[in-house]
Amino acid sequence: MNVSPLDLRQQRFQASFRGFNRVEVTSFLQAVADDYEQALRETDRLRQDLSRTEAILNEHREHEKSLKTTLLAAQKLADDIKAGAAGEAHRIIREAQGRSDLLLEKTQARVEDIQREIDGLKLKRRDVETSIEASIQALRNTLEFVREQETREREDKILLHRPRHAEMFEVQDSRMADTEEERQDVKAR
Repeated sequence: MNVSPLDLRQQRFQASFRGFNRVEVTSFLQAVADDYEQALRETDRLRQDLSRTEAILNEHREHEKSLKTTLLAAQKLADDIKAGAAGEAHRIIREAQGRSDLLLEKTQARVEDIQREIDGLKLKRRDVETSIEASIQALRNTLEFVREQETREREDKILLHRPRHAEMFEVQDSRMADTEEERQDVKAR
């Protein structure tokens, strides 16, 4: 049974012998009706607050769902970017390693070429040194031969221009010539 505050206010009871005091009952019913009316208003207000709160809650749930979706999309995008960056980094490292290996091979080949050139130049230098030494030796031999030739020619001229009594000095001159030749040999060395 639904009783409203108005029903409580309008309710009338029959008078009976030995019944309750009418003023007390009426005032009590009035107080109960007032409290009941206030409770109904409070319930109505609470229902309205509950509706507003539920609407706000639903709105927050929608925002939360949207944020979760956005967060998941951002996380997936971040993971994709990380994976892409890692793949790109590996690719760059592989390319750099390949270029480094190629450069190292070229450098090693160039070093080997230069070393061969150095070895070839050393051989040429030895050949040139040997050739120059041989030329110097040939020139020394030629110079020595020319000096000996000049010494013989001088001796021959001296012998032709000397009288016979010079024959005894001839032995001394030949000794002196031998000594002179030895001195020149020492100087030439």
